[in-house]
Amino acid sequence: MTSVNNSAVLNGVALITGGATLIGAEVAKAFVAEGGKVAILDLDAVGGAKLADELGASALFIETDITDDDQLQAAVSRSAEHFGGIDYLINLACSYIDDGVESSRADWLKALDINLVSAVMAAKYVRPWLKASGAGAIVNFTSISAQAAQTGRWIYPASKAAMKHLTRSMALDFAPDGIRVNSVSPGWTWSRVIGEVSGGNREKADRVAAPFHMLGRLGDPQEVAQVVTFLCSSKASFVTGADYAVDGGYSALGPEQQEPAIPKLAE
Repeated sequence: MTSVNNSAVLNGVALITGGATLIGAEVAKAFVAEGGKVAILDLDAVGGAKLADELGASALFIETDITDDDQLQAAVSRSAEHFGGIDYLINLACSYIDDGVESSRADWLKALDINLVSAVMAAKYVRPWLKASGAGAIVNFTSISAQAAQTGRWIYPASKAAMKHLTRSMALDFAPDGIRVNSVSPGWTWSRVIGEVSGGNREKADRVAAPFHMLGRLGDPQEVAQVVTFLCSSKASFVTGADYAVDGGYSALGPEQQEPAIPKLAE
């Protein structure tokens, strides 16, 4: 029987793609709060540098285009050299390019390159370090969109559904290396995109989100981050190939929403 360390302290190194985003920043902060260190990869030089400065010596920011293999591989090598290794990979970076059926071939290829292919390449490059760690873990970001038809959206849901299945394949092939691979599927979460669409009005965003989520609100990025750190911790030592819905009950609620549908027939 394998001995289990019940400590959830994450004193290893996490490499986070898209780490300068609102959700990415909270993931980085959560790792540092648990005793870990973070390498933040993002195109946002200003936001990434600001976050790294806030987190101090526990953080390293590397401006990186993850669709460029040379840049990505160099960032992985620099992160490992700076911190002495890499223990966790968080594939969070994504594109929201999506105009449904009107999307061009270029849109599809660009979005899939960011959302899916770059995650594969990141996993490929960090694999030797995660294997050497002895407790390596990968958390991929999928979405509630991976399992629901959403009008006018084709690329994003398709890419997230592919990521969800990729997680299973990756978990199977990386298991002999002692690397666990899981994914998280957030519901509507307060983020840059929702902030922009709602005009920065969190109250309005919660109100619109309420009928679609059992808990009647948006998720906070910190709530997603806590599940990510759990999946990397020793408390999830027997968890791999799984997808965790961090969605306030969205996926369980389904099309019924919060309001009874049948009474509307009598209206």
